[in-house]
Amino acid sequence: MTLLTVYSAPDCHLCEDALVVLRRLQSELGFALQELDITADAALHRAYFERIPVVAVDGDELCEYVVEEAVVRKRLESRR
Repeated sequence: MTLLTVYSAPDCHLCEDALVVLRRLQSELGFALQELDITADAALHRAYFERIPVVAVDGDELCEYVVEEAVVRKRLESRR
């Protein structure tokens, strides 16, 4: 199963918006969704501090700041 990882932080409204979109797509496209709080890990915090949310598909970064639904959909449909 394809894994989408969202690098996020507490109280990040863009992160909350991204998760709403991804949860809606999850029911339609069938993927695992993982949220990682960058404030809980110093290395993640350094890597993603000014770019969150970042969405990665099986480890490959796909979107940052906003979820581009068409891009996510295209990537996931190509993996079927």
